[in-house]
Amino acid sequence: MKVKELSFSYGKNRILNNISLKIPEGRITTILGANGCGKSTLFSLMTKNLVPDRGRIFLQRKNIGGMSLGEFAKRVSIVHQYNTAAADMTVERLVSMGRTPHHKMFGGGNGDDEELINMALEVTNLLAFKEREIGKLSGGQRQRVWIAMALAQNTKLLFLDEPTTYLDIRYQLEILELVKKLNREFGITIVMVLHEINQAIRFSDSIIGLKDGNVLAHGNPEEIITSELLEQLYGVKLGVTEIDGHKYVLTVG
Repeated sequence: MKVKELSFSYGKNRILNNISLKIPEGRITTILGANGCGKSTLFSLMTKNLVPDRGRIFLQRKNIGGMSLGEFAKRVSIVHQYNTAAADMTVERLVSMGRTPHHKMFGGGNGDDEELINMALEVTNLLAFKEREIGKLSGGQRQRVWIAMALAQNTKLLFLDEPTTYLDIRYQLEILELVKKLNREFGITIVMVLHEINQAIRFSDSIIGLKDGNVLAHGNPEEIITSELLEQLYGVKLGVTEIDGHKYVLTVG
């Protein structure tokens, strides 16, 4: 995916300022920045939930502005920060809804549905829970169900909006390891928004650093993450150290 000269405003408030960037195919890219920097707006524009004031977004050389939502859903899957489903819906039923974009309006499913649904349940370790109701799952389990639904959609590009929000550290790492698995074993390009800097460094191949609607840095986290960049992004001085060849941010004084 390529973003070219993208701008967006809410009323008189400019949120994104003529930004251009490229999402590396087959990699995990994380968008970082302080609250209000434009992360959510950029995410919404790239997922067709908002329309830019200016600029274009290309997916496989095609402007997504000219794609129908149905066509877009066959190419891109999305897990939003806030997701709701009926508490009595089973895991398998919710995951099966990921196949909807591939069904004809007045027809049923296709021959790949069952195989892809079972694959998604297996990859996300949910086979044992497929008959369980959503309302009886833990927060981490529910997040895996939404990721499984996106996986059943069978696209090569997956967007995740703050996938670890409200989860304790065990489930945060579990979800991020799953994201890494989807990328490494299935070749899915991942774009996600995260708040935790060390998790972004650990699980990302590329980081986009946003500040006031501008891209301040974009590249390999081991190369671009410095104390100076973090101060620009967040307005606080944070130490950056190296342990076993990997960078870590000291988030406490």
